[in-house]
Amino acid sequence: MTVLNDPGAIDLIDAEADSVPAPEAHRPTSTLARVLLGASLVLIAFNLRPVFSSASALLPEIRDVLGLSATGASLLTTLPVVCLGLFSPLAPRLAQRIGTERTLLVVILVVALGTALRGLSSVPLLFLGTALAGAAIAVGNVLLPGLVKRDFPDKAALMTGCYTMALCAGAASAAGLTLPFEHAVGGSLDGALAIWALPAFLVGLLWLPQVLGGRLQAKRTGFRVEGLWRDRLAWQVTLFMGLQSALAYCVFGWLVPILRERGLDGVTAGAIVSVSVMVQAGACLVAPHIAVRGKDQRLINVVLCGFAVVALLGLLFAPLWSVWIWAVLQGIGQGGLIAVAMTVIVLRTRDPHVAAHLSGMAQCVGYLLAAIGPLVVGLIRGWTGSFAWSAVLFVLLGLGAAVNGWFAGRALYVNARTVET
Repeated sequence: MTVLNDPGAIDLIDAEADSVPAPEAHRPTSTLARVLLGASLVLIAFNLRPVFSSASALLPEIRDVLGLSATGASLLTTLPVVCLGLFSPLAPRLAQRIGTERTLLVVILVVALGTALRGLSSVPLLFLGTALAGAAIAVGNVLLPGLVKRDFPDKAALMTGCYTMALCAGAASAAGLTLPFEHAVGGSLDGALAIWALPAFLVGLLWLPQVLGGRLQAKRTGFRVEGLWRDRLAWQVTLFMGLQSALAYCVFGWLVPILRERGLDGVTAGAIVSVSVMVQAGACLVAPHIAVRGKDQRLINVVLCGFAVVALLGLLFAPLWSVWIWAVLQGIGQGGLIAVAMTVIVLRTRDPHVAAHLSGMAQCVGYLLAAIGPLVVGLIRGWTGSFAWSAVLFVLLGLGAAVNGWFAGRALYVNARTVET
């Protein structure tokens, strides 16, 4: 490992960094076309999170109507996170084969299809739709940052902030609005689950001109990265990403049911989670700027882990009048964590090729590890009849994230190198 003397500027991670020739920007010729492209990217990002929080908001109703067991509910909240890990490595390959624009069109249409399948009153289709949407979201997660970097190099910070906030807005909207939607459509569980397919389908139509106006550019992989999977620092970055993501998906998957079990009505519980997720958006924008001001990121990584875990314990056990306060603190901690986890990926690497591969490693392994969180929360609820013992899991995840965040935050480079092929 080599000491990093000057972190420099934070750059976006490009999933197609190894493509030869390099991807060309669309460079829209008019202001209107540029605005349409930017708005389309932001709206795609909005649709990459409702799958996670919409089912969570209705989990008690799903169990009652479909007869889903506690184990089945755990698997339902875990499945899309598993898909994030399994399918994220496919994103660069699909983009190289059919082009990034075409791949994103497939992504948003598959998200719409998978979401619609969840509203057909069938347990197999509920799981199939969740898996399809999760797989598509995994690909979209990887490709969006690189597309922003390619097409908006002069507005990368602004666009990154916009699509990050759109991700959070999508999760917050689904958490806060799904139960009111169910009431609005006469108590229809199917309608409340499937309604989130509509915005995804409409965004697919909006994105279609970008596909028709683009051209497929043949690419080959011109580089490979050696030594990454054997590097200890790379694994510490990966484990930091995975363990903090496990906390995040426990919130997406189970915080609404936790609050409802504590006695809050479903609409209020959804609103609390919605506020927490929107606070995450603000923390995502601020945390990287704080992280790069110090000589390293060890302290901020550990402090944010503490915020996230202490707030979750407050949401589990503190008086109900205080849950809004704990929700805001949890949003600060969790939003800051995902932002600094992505930041250290860039800061711990020497070039964009290593950064892209470390990002792929962190997302693939990290999300598979993150799936353990919501699965175990559901199993604890099934075994004990209460969410109280989930506190032990939250503390263990937080400690693991803090330890790995401390080591990942050191001002070092991973010992990996890029080799032309």
